[in-house]
Amino acid sequence: MGRKFENILETIGNTPIVRINKMAPDGVNLFAKIEAFNPLGSVKDRLALGVIEAGEKSGDLKPGQTVIEATSGNTGIGLAMVCAQKGYPLVVTMAESFSVERRKLMRFLGAQVVLTPAAAKGTGMVNKAAELAEANGWFLTRQFENEANPDIHSRTTAPEILAAFEGEKLDYFVLGYGTGGTLKGVARVLAEESPDTKIIVCEPELAPLLTSGVAQERNPNGSPAVSHPSFTPHPMQGFTPDFIPKLTGDAVDAAAIDQILTIAGPDAMRCSQELAQKEGIFVGISSGGAVAAALQICEQADAGANVLCMLADTGERYLSTPLFADVPADMTDEEQEISQSTPNYHLAPAAE
Repeated sequence: MGRKFENILETIGNTPIVRINKMAPDGVNLFAKIEAFNPLGSVKDRLALGVIEAGEKSGDLKPGQTVIEATSGNTGIGLAMVCAQKGYPLVVTMAESFSVERRKLMRFLGAQVVLTPAAAKGTGMVNKAAELAEANGWFLTRQFENEANPDIHSRTTAPEILAAFEGEKLDYFVLGYGTGGTLKGVARVLAEESPDTKIIVCEPELAPLLTSGVAQERNPNGSPAVSHPSFTPHPMQGFTPDFIPKLTGDAVDAAAIDQILTIAGPDAMRCSQELAQKEGIFVGISSGGAVAAALQICEQADAGANVLCMLADTGERYLSTPLFADVPADMTDEEQEISQSTPNYHLAPAAE
């Protein structure tokens, strides 16, 4: 910040870590790494840059080649930014159940969005992307298996966290697993540089894939062969697809996770709203879920413990979701009363 950049991609990363004050219990230090400060508003900006640059370096991504990926939205938005800046056409496949705002953002950035049936869930959009890539010779970024995803978190996210807590003990790092990239990439660095830090992973109560202990069936390339049997639809978009990504499975196999917490959708939405109204931090449902998990950890942590949670994206991705269902567009009765408490400039109440 406060300097000139050659292009928008140079602004990815170096997101702030902010203390949570009113929501945190006394005696424990709760902090949040706010990934909404990335240029397109989510942690997936890092992933998008990492997979594209890795493809360029390996030669797998050719100049002007079309890029394709399956996404719940944030990865696609990040890829749309990176591809726009670098000059690659982008096609994304996305289940029709994800928020309309995400489709419009990607299309505004120049991407094409191919919707897949909601009934086919995340595996449907992944299979459609692979099908289109093979049929057209497009570059499939494979965010759920691509090692460039955790690699960029090992190079950027993890060192940022370590620098912020230099000279202090970081007791807990709390996050949802999503693609598994942040989890795998950060956890392996913390294991080396801050081995006493406990890694806490949260997942939806309605989709307890890791908690179930049931292994994910995979294709030879690591992609999901079928939807995981423990998945049911949940409101935390991006928190977990209907399968355990290979990168997440790698972290499980490496014993990188110290504890798994399941989070109810209403708790995630309540924490997202409280972050906005008590802390002035505007984030999405999955971030609310991470805070809900972090608050549980705070209750069991020793006095003076430092707890860091990952807030993945901005709340603007969720305007058409249940997160905003109770937020009116027209004035409430109380607002009408305020308006009418002085004589001029009244609006008539909205028609019912």
